[in-house]
Amino acid sequence: MSKSTLRKKYKTLRNSLTPEQLDDFSMSIANSLLNLPIWEKRYYHLFLTITEQKEVDTEFILNILAGKDKDIILSKSNFEDNSLTHFLLTDNTVIKKNAYHIPEPIDGIEVPSSKIDVVFVPLLAYDTKGNRIGYGKGFYDRFLANCNSDVIKIGLSFFPPETTLFEVDVNDIGLDFCATPEEVFEF
Repeated sequence: MSKSTLRKKYKTLRNSLTPEQLDDFSMSIANSLLNLPIWEKRYYHLFLTITEQKEVDTEFILNILAGKDKDIILSKSNFEDNSLTHFLLTDNTVIKKNAYHIPEPIDGIEVPSSKIDVVFVPLLAYDTKGNRIGYGKGFYDRFLANCNSDVIKIGLSFFPPETTLFEVDVNDIGLDFCATPEEVFEF
């Protein structure tokens, strides 16, 4: 299947989920993360949910990170060069949705990619080798390429992996784990 076909498939699958399923599945995903060997790290990058896209609700993960007193990093998108600028979440951080409905910080204390230890990665689909398909702009592949080689990359998905491997571009960066409501896959 082509990437565009898989994007359509998983957008349709997500759109079929009820608000109760989105909530229950998102909480299960967050709880499953507690079993991963990642909690001794300091800097955790988290995407904020695009509710219009029925993404995994990361509020549950945000609460876990805050409860464990971790440094939480959020990004602001630059659609001119498809890059992300990363900011430390503080009590003074102002979040605003951009034109694409992405909640993001207005500004703040900038954090370089090289400081980030764990990245929770949004996705539409992934396969059994940890290859992922996002929305197609390459924001996260560019971002992950600038992180240290030992950064832990964790996808979040409502669904199990595609069993048929899909095409991988030279710039695609795979996942280390993917958390679903049923289990966590390790690659």
